[in-house]
Amino acid sequence: MRKLVYFVATTIDGFVAGPDGADPSGFWPIPQDYLDHLVREYPETLPGPARAALGVTATGATFDTVVEGRNSYEIGVKAGVADAFPHLRHIVFSRTLGENEHVEVVATDPVAKVRELKAEPGKDIWLIGGATLAGALYGEVDRLIVKLGPLTLGAGIPFSRTGFDLRLWRLTNHHVLDTGALFLTYDRTE
Repeated sequence: MRKLVYFVATTIDGFVAGPDGADPSGFWPIPQDYLDHLVREYPETLPGPARAALGVTATGATFDTVVEGRNSYEIGVKAGVADAFPHLRHIVFSRTLGENEHVEVVATDPVAKVRELKAEPGKDIWLIGGATLAGALYGEVDRLIVKLGPLTLGAGIPFSRTGFDLRLWRLTNHHVLDTGALFLTYDRTE
């Protein structure tokens, strides 16, 4: 069965975006070793324009589907990118977007849809966020791949918007970059 993987960049103090919810690329450091690691290990997570600019053609071994919420999706739209991941099955959960020629919009329960996706054949499913969708799908997340950046914000959008819901995770892989970022892979233990 496919896994739902929350592949997320977070600060040391647990924020995925600044207080205004804007695209974190304005403050998130992306040194060369970070980019090299993404290209080598997770090329499918690079947006289409970045893949084109870098000459990345690898399909990647981890994901063939990406799911995200409307707010995350609209960051790309505001930047002029109607489908940031044309090389993946791209699903956006929204009750307000309506049909879209670039991505698959799902207005129904995200949990039910993710359960359907998990039952289909294929690679794992990448949950890109944001915090509201991550909170709604928290019980369905099988693996966390945390890209822990060497920075703190003090305030911002949290890793996930859930109430208290203790989960135990087992560290199954890690990679430390010379510039200070860590890639930490955790599998749910329950």
